[in-house]
Amino acid sequence: MKGLIVFSTNMEDVEALATRALLIRAGIKMDSMTFENDKEITTAFKQQIKVDFLMDEVDYESYDLIVIPGGKYVSEIIDKDVNIKHIVTQFYQKNKLVAAICAGPRFLGQAGLLDGKSFTAFKGSEVDMPKGHYLPHKKAVRDQTIITARGAGAVYEFAYEIVKYLFDENKANSLLENILF
Repeated sequence: MKGLIVFSTNMEDVEALATRALLIRAGIKMDSMTFENDKEITTAFKQQIKVDFLMDEVDYESYDLIVIPGGKYVSEIIDKDVNIKHIVTQFYQKNKLVAAICAGPRFLGQAGLLDGKSFTAFKGSEVDMPKGHYLPHKKAVRDQTIITARGAGAVYEFAYEIVKYLFDENKANSLLENILF
């Protein structure tokens, strides 16, 4: 099992780094990639992070899932973005798992992937998903091959849903038990 997580300058630290760590702990090989021009990024809380791959170095076909964290970068690039919307659409069309947390689901909404689907997201982000079913009180929601979560406080539930989908409920429960959730 192999996953890809998109890292961007000003991404939310917990949503990106904790999600990645939990998925690795569950046995998923997680690579990071960026659509920026440099492998060095600075998170929203000023951590310097080295990304594994630039976008043109990635063989997207070799991945089973993609994770899109939130953070203030979303509002900075959402309206002009073509890269993230394109790649999540490619994963979705190939029936691969697409997971997005906090404001990250905005990319899915603008790409039309949440039309008719249940989802959750950071409050206010639902404006980009007018044809979806917003569940603001849910921490994490799965609808077919899309998993969304509402924010940094839902990272454990987000990772749980991803592991449950990719493996099974026992493996997801084991992940949470091992971290004393």
